[in-house]
Amino acid sequence: MIKRNLTERVKAVAAVFPAVTITGPRQSGKSTLCRAVFPNHPYANLEALDVRSLALSDPRAFLAQFPDGAVIDEVQRCPDLPSYIQGLIDENLAPGRWILTGSQNLALSESVSQSLAGRTAVLHLMPLSYDETCRFKTHPKSLDEVLLAGGYPAIFDRKFSPSDWLGSYVATYIERDVRTISNVGDLIAFQRFVQLCAGRTGQLLNFSALASDCGISQPTAKAWLSVLETSFMTFRLPPWRAGVRKRLIKMPKLHFYDTGLLCRLLGICEIDHLRNHPLRGAIFETWVVSEIAKHRANRGEYGGMYFYRDRQGLEADLVVADGPRLSVVEAKSGQTPSSEMFDTVHRVRDVLEAVGEIDALAVYGGLTAQKRSDGTLLPWREIAEQRW
Repeated sequence: MIKRNLTERVKAVAAVFPAVTITGPRQSGKSTLCRAVFPNHPYANLEALDVRSLALSDPRAFLAQFPDGAVIDEVQRCPDLPSYIQGLIDENLAPGRWILTGSQNLALSESVSQSLAGRTAVLHLMPLSYDETCRFKTHPKSLDEVLLAGGYPAIFDRKFSPSDWLGSYVATYIERDVRTISNVGDLIAFQRFVQLCAGRTGQLLNFSALASDCGISQPTAKAWLSVLETSFMTFRLPPWRAGVRKRLIKMPKLHFYDTGLLCRLLGICEIDHLRNHPLRGAIFETWVVSEIAKHRANRGEYGGMYFYRDRQGLEADLVVADGPRLSVVEAKSGQTPSSEMFDTVHRVRDVLEAVGEIDALAVYGGLTAQKRSDGTLLPWREIAEQRW
């Protein structure tokens, strides 16, 4: 068990709020984190049939087992339970009594937002960031190894083959979540849809083209993508829209939270295959964007991340807003430093200068950091050292 970056944030909100809700994909380490931070709390896992049966049939009796609170895992399995917890919180507002986890974002959020609004802090625990993977004795060293392994803790803790473990994850957890989240009748078509999404990582999200390629309707494509987002597999990066007179693209970009899972869906199982794959640049871009999203989530910050693209084709992979300061970021998988890596971010910086202070950065696949008068060249290994 390594220390997760979200640990201090969990402790901070548990000292203030009566309940803490931690969501994230399956196998991201939510249960392990909660049991480590709250070792004296009783633990109940609603995935267990007997535990869930009691919680569903007699929620008051179920909660009466925990007069001082508890860690309740996979709380979305009993959607009415937060309503009963609300009553117990109103009777006793002591902080940190109830720790809830769930691996379904939207379903859980609806239940929690309706019942525990103002009573719970909601945090997201994503797969491991790169600096977290380095805390394991055995961890990937090269960039291609990092991209291929991804960030699910079991791969490092139990030394599984990333390809084998992620293949099982796709077969078991995705199909299971599909059945519980949405009424998807054709799992084979859904699997093809997921693979098509993987092939579009880092690209504009065009539902018409995606639906056509998969042989489904646009409403079905939108519903199925919501399933992936609810399961914390994918997320949409919105376009920058503020303070610019140029005509801007309105479509979001599609990204995956975990590049290991992304590679597995693309059929990339070996380093040599990844090294020569035509989507390696897009995979690296997704890694950069997802790493920054993880670091912000570990501070309890969500949103504030965009990409820039205008109708003339000028594009920056990422724009991070931190108050009045913007960071314009370009992801370059090449290992050789070059001034050309800054060409795009400088042009976008010039467009956005009227909006606020601008930092220009290029995150690249090499190992040497360079501080320049007009920007920062940041090695991929040092992405966690930058405040995003």
